[in-house]
Amino acid sequence: MVKKRRRFKQTTTLAERLMAQAGRLRTRATSLPPGSEQTELWHKVRQTETALRVDQWLASTESPPPADVVTLIDKSPKRRISSKAPDKSA
Repeated sequence: MVKKRRRFKQTTTLAERLMAQAGRLRTRATSLPPGSEQTELWHKVRQTETALRVDQWLASTESPPPADVVTLIDKSPKRRISSKAPDKSA
């Protein structure tokens, strides 16, 4: 038997949902005392805001990539430098 996909028609845009999510997370983070849970929420706020910027960039026509989005994959290969000191006993 083939499972049928559960489909859901979004009533709001991705940008609207991301802005609402960032707002909820920001409000919750400011209400918490400093600590690991608050730090984790601020991290999620930054992730959500980055996703919003990427969505806006992808939706725009012929615009350059945003300067504040960091490229995670470097095109040029790098050599690893050994952390061991060379053996001078020989």
